[in-house]
Amino acid sequence: MIATVAADFAAMLPGGGRLVGLDVGTRTIGVALCDAGWTFASPAELIRRTKFQKDKAALAALIAAQSVRGIVVGLPLNLDGSDSPRTQSTRAFARNLLDLALPILMWDERWSTVAVERSLIEQDATRARRAELVDRMAAAWILQGAIDALAHGLDAGEAVRPH
Repeated sequence: MIATVAADFAAMLPGGGRLVGLDVGTRTIGVALCDAGWTFASPAELIRRTKFQKDKAALAALIAAQSVRGIVVGLPLNLDGSDSPRTQSTRAFARNLLDLALPILMWDERWSTVAVERSLIEQDATRARRAELVDRMAAAWILQGAIDALAHGLDAGEAVRPH
């Protein structure tokens, strides 16, 4: 089942569990993982896209090895929140993952790459190093936003306020 609301996704995972975050691009898939308690997300790996069945097999192997219970897919919306051609292809990608029998959450990723690029520039990372890291780190950014919302009962766009 594909959810677009964090609360619906959380209801599909009553016991929590590890999640995988995906930043789906045309040439690569950035992958991140979080802990079972939905506290922190970390960049995991980069899958170079080939044919969909090979991409899905690589994801399935990672999901099995890491005991993943749910998938968070970054949804590339236009800045005004409307769909773009990439939005449609990402939704199709997510639909094609349904036979993995895991709940899927589509999560707004509008500012993930920009935020990650700025962070890497602030860290004085070279252009080559940024290119190597950006997709995995964007996946972690997406996943962290989703798990923050899940842990605090929020949805995309709502701020998590410190106590």
